[in-house]
Amino acid sequence: MSKDQLEKLLWSIALPGFGQLLNHKYVKGVLFILLEFLVNIQSNLNTVIFLSFLGDIQAAIDQANYQWLMFYPCLYLFAIWDAFKDAEGESAPLMFLPFVCSAYFVTVGVIYSFKMTIFGILIGPIFLPILFVIPGVLVGIISKKLLRKIII
Repeated sequence: MSKDQLEKLLWSIALPGFGQLLNHKYVKGVLFILLEFLVNIQSNLNTVIFLSFLGDIQAAIDQANYQWLMFYPCLYLFAIWDAFKDAEGESAPLMFLPFVCSAYFVTVGVIYSFKMTIFGILIGPIFLPILFVIPGVLVGIISKKLLRKIII
């Protein structure tokens, strides 16, 4: 990963669309920022984050609009991948797989976040999906390696 890709990746993590703006992809950047705000507002994401960090997981669950919140992982991870990909043109073959698998796993984390516990602790709609990034990235990396042996 180049320094330029890392910069775009980190700005996209901060806010989807920022990486695109840095890549001079202004239409995509503005579109991602607008979609981020739309999904964020409709899902009550900032309130859910706030309550989760305060430790009031049940209130966070009650405030979450899951119909909108389920869009967020795919939007977020696609914007990050897109900024990373555009930072220096073509990247390694199948580089998208860790991002795609993370989007799938995080979405599953959102689905189960209102009832799944870890060691008897309800993790909630912010921290459980974040934890699901780890297996998503691992499955994506393993899939990439296996597919590269088969395809390339």
